[in-house]
Amino acid sequence: MTTHERPFGRHLEDFVVGDVFKHWPGKTITEADDHLFCMITMNHHPLHTNDWFAARSVQGRNVVVGNLVYSVVLGMSVPDVSGSAIANLEVETLQHKFPTFHGDTIHAETRVLEVAESKSKPDRGVVTVETKAFNQDGKEVCYFRRRVMVWKRASAPKRERPYDGQDVWAE
Repeated sequence: MTTHERPFGRHLEDFVVGDVFKHWPGKTITEADDHLFCMITMNHHPLHTNDWFAARSVQGRNVVVGNLVYSVVLGMSVPDVSGSAIANLEVETLQHKFPTFHGDTIHAETRVLEVAESKSKPDRGVVTVETKAFNQDGKEVCYFRRRVMVWKRASAPKRERPYDGQDVWAE
């Protein structure tokens, strides 16, 4: 029997400038997603929560909160980029390029811009990436750059579970 561990995130050595990660799967953002995010964040702007108001707006319908779109896209990138991160150091150049509407499906990809070893801590480094998100029509809806501190492979903490070492398939 072979046991397979699913990788989640990468180590510094795994990043190469110019590499692109196409995050899968996409996410259809529903009205319920948007309204829940509005309640959690206390963003009660009627453009997000009031059909009558939104119908009379420039967009003509409800617009998804931009920070929900950003949060979903950031989350999409975690398995490929920051699942093994020590810390997210910086988000810069966050741009909402086109409105996202209830029912839009978002996909994203991330490109590696820079990989640098830490000058003060030899067990880690910093990766700079840019992420673009697109709706189902191929229109870019969100863009951001971020810097993430990641472990070098030899220094990364071991991934453990409370039951590691037990043969859970033993009969």
